[in-house]
Amino acid sequence: MKHLLSRRALLLSGGAALGLAACSGNTASSAAETDNAGNADKYADSKWRNLTNAEWRDQLSEPAFNVLRREDTERAFTSPLNKENGEGTYHCAGCDLALFSSGTKFDSGTGWPSFWDALPGALGTRPDRKLIYVRTEYHCARCLGHQGHVFEDGPAPTGLRYCNNGVALTFKLA
Repeated sequence: MKHLLSRRALLLSGGAALGLAACSGNTASSAAETDNAGNADKYADSKWRNLTNAEWRDQLSEPAFNVLRREDTERAFTSPLNKENGEGTYHCAGCDLALFSSGTKFDSGTGWPSFWDALPGALGTRPDRKLIYVRTEYHCARCLGHQGHVFEDGPAPTGLRYCNNGVALTFKLA
């Protein structure tokens, strides 16, 4: 995937860009920014962007805090959501924004819940250069919580694999 934004910017599905104040657990900028087409970040003034690390710690389990706010990764094959096959929606465990439909979930064999598409406007992406190669990291568009990485080795129709940390999600039956 082509990376067009710097480490301090996040490209949202639907085109809006967000300024980040070092998204790894720090409070993000609340100033609304726009993309090249002038689309504003609809979550820029969200209360979720202003929570402190202490407030996040009070709200989240330690594993969820480490993934969502510190961009950690849970161990593969540990999430009960790997075996979830019900009809419903997967939400951000931080702010409860709906991110994925169960209709896009598939078993990638990787040990993490995987999806071939996200709900419109639910995610933002940016390059992740923590390893030898560049990956595409994605976050919840509302609270900027780290979810996982997206790869171009998924099934049709998109060819994408959103590889999500299960601890960063909740599932709600339809």
